[in-house]
Amino acid sequence: MQRNFLIIAGIFLVMEIYIYQAIRTLTDNFWIRLGYIILYLGVYSLLIYEVLNFQRSDKGSHSPQLISVLFLVFILPKIFVVLFLLIDDIFRTGGYLVGLTKSTENFFPERRKFLSLVGLGLGGVLSALFIDGITFGKYRHTVRRVRVKFANLPKSFKGYKIIQISDVHSGSFSDPSKLQHAIDLINEQNPDLVLFTGDMVNNIADEFKPFIPLFSKIKAKDGKFAVLGNHDYGDYVKWNSKDEQNKNLDTLINYQRQAGFDMLRNENRIIEKNGENIYILGVENWGLKPFPQYGDIDKALENVPQNATKILMSHDPTHFDYVVKKHPKDIHLTLSGHTHGMQFGLDLKNIKWSPVQYKYPKWADLYESEGKMLYVNRGFGVLGYPGRVGVLPEITLFELG
Repeated sequence: MQRNFLIIAGIFLVMEIYIYQAIRTLTDNFWIRLGYIILYLGVYSLLIYEVLNFQRSDKGSHSPQLISVLFLVFILPKIFVVLFLLIDDIFRTGGYLVGLTKSTENFFPERRKFLSLVGLGLGGVLSALFIDGITFGKYRHTVRRVRVKFANLPKSFKGYKIIQISDVHSGSFSDPSKLQHAIDLINEQNPDLVLFTGDMVNNIADEFKPFIPLFSKIKAKDGKFAVLGNHDYGDYVKWNSKDEQNKNLDTLINYQRQAGFDMLRNENRIIEKNGENIYILGVENWGLKPFPQYGDIDKALENVPQNATKILMSHDPTHFDYVVKKHPKDIHLTLSGHTHGMQFGLDLKNIKWSPVQYKYPKWADLYESEGKMLYVNRGFGVLGYPGRVGVLPEITLFELG
């Protein structure tokens, strides 16, 4: 542990030496240099304090958010500065080695100044994006419209509208009223059905309690259904007993019931329209280890006809690849969340990239495999880093056809 700390401290020390050299290159103003030193002594002191005093048992702790903010806003952007200065050092070293510079003037201050300015500028832009993501980005909810076609869809359900939301993580928000606009967006779509695919809280049930009145306002003609996500079980905090943890889960389910959500725990519900039916299946969380694998499709499929149209709610998209698409019974559409699109990336019409794709190849939008479809929602809320950059919070509107 001590060795790892020393290695990390050494890396940061080298990085800070590089950054300070860039500042010296750009200005000889004593007060600017002193201000920078004081600012980052404060940042590193606070960061070290939060890391050393982080308690897993602190159920209401915001330490992970503060740690992520300090790192992403103040430290990560410095990589740009270091990168550009390293480029300059590589050129200079190469010049020495191959004898390209024959004069005694081996240092090019204008080039160094330009690279320092570019690096600091790009780092500043990245910091500004992370700050914007915290202040505004996590509230920029957008409605994504998706048409899905089922070969055996009953005629009565043509044009049927389903809203999916996922990963609310209510514990990451201090003021429910700031999410009112997102609830209004949902209701403006006039949905027939609302499906929530897990992670209503970060850790404990009481995080959702202040949000019950807000989520009670969500309207859907045929009801609101929910499943559990990995965070809903309370596995990431310490409990005095397993019974206490189970009571927390029961409380969360009760709170969601008060908000109008019917919790499906390896169960199904029939949606009837003009004598015709579709089936909504809901399983408990199933993910690759270390995530729990409580989901049971066979239980959720009990008494469901083979040729019926089935929509499955399963929080973790890995469940689709490892279980759902291999299941002998047709499950036409699986709705998942979990990835959040890592709350960072490029999410344009023709360009989609997020670091999360290297862990979850199916991380956002609609996928098809072996005749079955999976949709991965980008998430309604935030976790860890309390913001969003590039990957906006999502409300998905499905129209069946």
